[in-house]
Amino acid sequence: MPERTTLAALDDHPHAEVFETRRPRTVRLELDAGEDIPRHTHAGTNVVFHLLTGRLNLTLDDETYALDAGEVIRFDGSREVSPAAVKDSTALIVFAPAPEADSDT
Repeated sequence: MPERTTLAALDDHPHAEVFETRRPRTVRLELDAGEDIPRHTHAGTNVVFHLLTGRLNLTLDDETYALDAGEVIRFDGSREVSPAAVKDSTALIVFAPAPEADSDT
């Protein structure tokens, strides 16, 4: 049976887990204007970051991308990431397991 909910019902701050299991990990990230998350990585994953509302600057290693509501950015989880909200922002983030490096051979 499917479980139905809303993003607003996921009320942990700043990260709210969408599923009880973490493979793939899916979270709702909510940041107030001026709030940020320090640089970190999500090694072993591919990341899909969908900004639902607001505006934020997403730093990946030494590059910063200005994202507006509705934009999606995909990146390798081994990159250092740090989101910083310019306006109150909500994003849905999926951390998909990266394929094994030797599976291509």
